[in-house]
Amino acid sequence: MSSWGDGTRSVRAGEGVAVPGAPLRPSPVFAAPFHLGDQPPRAHGADAYARTEHPTLRDFESAVGALDGGRCLSFATGMAAISAAVFACVSAGDRVVLPSDGYYTTRLLARDELERFGVRVDYVATPEIEAVAARGDLDGARLVFLETPSNPLLDVCDIAAVARAAHAAGALVAVDNTTATPLGQRPLELGADLTVGSDTKALTGHSDLLLGHVSTTDDELFAAIQRWRNNTGNTPGPFEAWLGHRSMSTLDLRLARQATNAAAVADLLAGSPAVTGVRWPWRAGDPSFELASRQMLRPNGVVSAVLADEAAVSTLLSRTRLWTAATSFGGVHSTIDRRAQWGGDAVPPGFVRLSCGIEDTDDLVVDLAAGLDGLT
Repeated sequence: MSSWGDGTRSVRAGEGVAVPGAPLRPSPVFAAPFHLGDQPPRAHGADAYARTEHPTLRDFESAVGALDGGRCLSFATGMAAISAAVFACVSAGDRVVLPSDGYYTTRLLARDELERFGVRVDYVATPEIEAVAARGDLDGARLVFLETPSNPLLDVCDIAAVARAAHAAGALVAVDNTTATPLGQRPLELGADLTVGSDTKALTGHSDLLLGHVSTTDDELFAAIQRWRNNTGNTPGPFEAWLGHRSMSTLDLRLARQATNAAAVADLLAGSPAVTGVRWPWRAGDPSFELASRQMLRPNGVVSAVLADEAAVSTLLSRTRLWTAATSFGGVHSTIDRRAQWGGDAVPPGFVRLSCGIEDTDDLVVDLAAGLDGLT
C-alpha cells in the first residue's frame, strides 16, 4: 500500500481481503457487549465489550494508521486524543514542553489539569522550539509536544531536528498533525514518537463529526495509550468511526481543491489594502515557506490574515455569500473564524482564520473580493 498514491490510499486504507458476497464497505456494528459463549473472554481474539474492542473502530483505526505509518487508536474528540497522548506519557514531577501558540485548549489542559497533578509545563512558540532544542534546553523534559503548522498562526517547526534533540535529552515527541493531515505530513517518519489528530477537521472534512486519533510505531507507547483509553472510556461511537472512515475516501480530492482555493485566496488577501499579515506556508515569502516546502508533502486550505478590527470582520462577513462565520476548519464549506472572540489566542481583534472549502475557486475569490472591496 505504501507504493500507492494518496488518492488510492485514501480510498483503500483499512480495507480487508475481499470476500465474495460481502459488502464492499462494511456497515457499522452497533454493539456494547458481545456474545461470550463457552470460552474465556477475548479467547482467540473475540470481542467482549465495546469500550475495549470494537470491529468498526478497528476498521477506522486501520485506515488512519495506514496513512500515518503506525498503529492507531481512535478517540471521541481531538482533545481526548491529545489528553491521551499527554497523560499516558507523563507522571507527577515530569516536565512537559508545549507550544505557546498552538491550539488554546491544549494550553487549558496543561493549566487546569497537568499543573494540578504536579507536572511542570513550559511553553515555547513554534518558530522558537528548534533553537531551544539546539541549545539543550530540553534536558529533563519527559514530553515535547509540537503543533506544526500551528493553529491559528500557521508557523512551522522542524520536526526531525526537534526530535533528534529531544531524544538525546531523553524526551518523547508528540506532534499535533491536525492542520497538515497524514497526507500532508508524516511526523512518525520524521522521528516523532506520536502523531495526534483532531479528525473532526480536515481528515473527515464534512463538519459533522467529532473524532480524534493517536498513532505510534512504538508498542509500549501504544499499550500505554490503549490502557489510558480503556480506563477513561474515551472511545468514539461506532457510527462516528464508520462515518469517519467513509469520509476519508475523498481526503485526497478535498485537500487538492482546498489547496488550490487557498493559493488564490492568499494572493487576493495579500493584494488587498484592507488586509495585513497574510499567512499561508506555501506562499513564497511566507516565514514558513522554505521549511514547509521541504518538510511537508502537500499544502492545505487554511489561511490566516489580519483585518483592521472586529467591525471590519463583521462587515466582510455581511457582504459575502460563500464565506460562513464558523469555528473549526478543514470542511467542505469555506469559513471565516475571528479568533479573538474565543479569548484563547494572542491575536489582534481583526485576526481571522480562513478555511477554504471545496467550492469553485473563481466563485470563492469573486465573493471574497466583493466583501473586501472598499473595506478599510
